[in-house]
Amino acid sequence: MMKHSHRHESGFTLIEVMIVVVILAILAAIVVPRVMSAPDKARTTRARADIQGIVSALNMYKLDNYTYPTTEQGLKALVEKPTTEPVPHNWHQQLSKVPKDPWGEPYKYVYPGSHGEPFDVWTDGPPDSQGDHKIGNWNIDEDNSDNSGNSNG
Repeated sequence: MMKHSHRHESGFTLIEVMIVVVILAILAAIVVPRVMSAPDKARTTRARADIQGIVSALNMYKLDNYTYPTTEQGLKALVEKPTTEPVPHNWHQQLSKVPKDPWGEPYKYVYPGSHGEPFDVWTDGPPDSQGDHKIGNWNIDEDNSDNSGNSNG
C-alpha cells in the first residue's frame, strides 16, 4: 500500500486577517467614544454630588443661624466661623473643607441667588468650556448636554 501524505498548511489567509481587522475597527469605532467620554461624565456626576452636599450644608447652616452666609463670607463659612457681619451665634462646622470642583477650581457661591433659588452654588465646568456648561444648584437635575446659563460672578 502506498501512503499519500498531504501536508496541510495551517495559517490565516489574507482575507481572514482583513476580516478580523475590519471587525476590530468597527468595534473600536463603537467602544472608544463611549470609553473616552466616561471621565467627563464622571466629573459632571461628581460636580453635581458636590453641589448637592454643599446645598445640604448651607441649609443646615441656615437652620442653625437663621440665614445663609453672605457672598463675602462664602462657602468658607461652612468650615470656619465667620468673623464678618452677620457673625453667626450658633455656628457649627458643616464641612471639613471647602471642596474644589472636579477640574480643580473652587465652587462659586452668591447669596442671594439669581436663579429662583435662595443662593447660587455652581461650577463653570471644564476649563475649555468657557463657562458654557455651568452646573449649579438651579440646574442640577437637568441633562448636562446644554447647561448654559448666566450667573453672578
